[in-house]
Amino acid sequence: MAGILALVEHRQGTLRDITFETLACGRLLAQQLGESLTGVILAENPDEFAEQLKSHAHRLILVNSPVFKNFNAECYQEALSQIIRSENPTIVLMGHSAFGMDLAPSLATSLSIPLMTDCLAVDFHDGILKVTRQMYDGKLNARVKLRKHPSYLLTLRSGTFTDDQAQLNAEIVNLDLALAGEPDYRRFIEYIEPVVGEIDITKSDVVVGVGRGIKEKENIALVEDFAKAIGGVVGCTRPIVDAEWLPKDRQIGSSGKTIKPKLYIAVGVSGAFQHVAGMKGAETIIAINKDPNAPIFNEADYGIVDDLFKVLPVLKEKISEIKG
Repeated sequence: MAGILALVEHRQGTLRDITFETLACGRLLAQQLGESLTGVILAENPDEFAEQLKSHAHRLILVNSPVFKNFNAECYQEALSQIIRSENPTIVLMGHSAFGMDLAPSLATSLSIPLMTDCLAVDFHDGILKVTRQMYDGKLNARVKLRKHPSYLLTLRSGTFTDDQAQLNAEIVNLDLALAGEPDYRRFIEYIEPVVGEIDITKSDVVVGVGRGIKEKENIALVEDFAKAIGGVVGCTRPIVDAEWLPKDRQIGSSGKTIKPKLYIAVGVSGAFQHVAGMKGAETIIAINKDPNAPIFNEADYGIVDDLFKVLPVLKEKISEIKG
């Protein structure tokens, strides 16, 4: 029996960051429950993934099949249903990613187990499972208690759980499951990658994010000058992209890119959870917003409550003086 079961997510031969975050949450829960953490790798030739993840779980279940080369929720559900029924885990974890959002509802329904999505925190004590999730565009954190049940399925928000570099040595279990194969009505066709722009915001150590507080397109030049002065690049929230003020490859958030720079400066960004999901992994976060109640201040290490049009020129001047 597996106490905690965590799904490993991969794409085009590479493990996704959410995998390590999911396993980190699983280790915390396993410790609380005094049980073990089992990672499930559904892949074509999963041994390479297993080697990378041996230190992150107590046990790894490997299912080797060509149908898992690319993600198909139907194939994943067929395999996971068999594994969950056999393992009878207390909690099943997966990322609140495109994969998890596609797979989790149908899987939970087929197994008749409670589902909670987009979890920010998870706690299990005295037989009660409680999760934290956001409401009202991130303005409120709600702590939700799930009804008692032998098993639960949770999806975890990206950027919420930090990998603590565990030093485990997982037992490897190879399973040979009877699988029907990829169904005719739902097949993988191809990955379509977004066009790579001149600037890759995921590679920069310093990112300045701009939100609706910038008011109009012409004011973005102010932010670009500031970013250049501190050796950074400019990213943005979805409304800026929707208004066509910056290209799609600059968007940070759940429907954009996930960044983990050394420094992230949010300029005129309110802090909706969709955006926070993409920048929460930054080492240091500074927020500049004239609204003292903006949700972005809940994520920031440092905050400046003032008009960004007053603050940025002063900061740029001070930085220029320091540089000499």
